[in-house]
Amino acid sequence: MPLPTVETERLLLRPWRAEDLDAYAAMCADEETMRHLAGGTLSRDDTWRQIAMFVGHWHLRGFGIWAVEEKASGAFAGRIGVWYPEGWPLEEISYSLAPGFRGRGLATEAAAASRDWAFWTLGLPALCSLIRPANAASIRVAERLGARNTGPIVIRGGESLVYRMERDNT
Repeated sequence: MPLPTVETERLLLRPWRAEDLDAYAAMCADEETMRHLAGGTLSRDDTWRQIAMFVGHWHLRGFGIWAVEEKASGAFAGRIGVWYPEGWPLEEISYSLAPGFRGRGLATEAAAASRDWAFWTLGLPALCSLIRPANAASIRVAERLGARNTGPIVIRGGESLVYRMERDNT
């Protein structure tokens, strides 16, 4: 089954390619990028396994995390999409950009496109973003998406805040 591509003004949210490994491995090896995510940096092997997990999630759930490509340059910019791992409280919009793509509103642009796709294509009534309390930038993105903090949750051994958004509020 072909996986969908979503286009925004500046970005393509597209299926993963094997060629994404180098850029994504560099992103996953960056301490600043990963400090709020996987509990630390990822090796190249672990990055490959994560890409494979993202691809598999699409086939198991019918939705998932896209690779993000900047349209103007064709460069890999990060990963954004909707996923629902085992043990999660709700389908989640997850977003992370490579260092050179932050601070330009791209995360909000791509996350809003993911949110809208999940609400209007998948028909989901609500979504969340699970955000570490110290991750102020991700909290700002969630708030721009219309999400509100509904409290903490412990997931995979760490505390996150649940930022919930409803389809009716978009």
